[in-house]
Amino acid sequence: MLDAQQSLRDRWKTLSQCVCDGARLMVGQGNYAAYAAHVRKTHPDREPMTETEFFRNRENARFGVGNTSGFRCC
Repeated sequence: MLDAQQSLRDRWKTLSQCVCDGARLMVGQGNYAAYAAHVRKTHPDREPMTETEFFRNRENARFGVGNTSGFRCC
């Protein structure tokens, strides 16, 4: 019975993480841990952005900051 409860907890944790990641992506915020792991694996010569820099980068991309196409949210 204990293994079944642990398995259910693990599946619930995985599902809730997927829902949270999906919600973040819907509003333009990616998963920082996934980003940092990707940079470390595929670009070992580069230092990943800090979590604050990553958040600002995603916010700027979402709202077109620095974009020359003229898009602006507000």
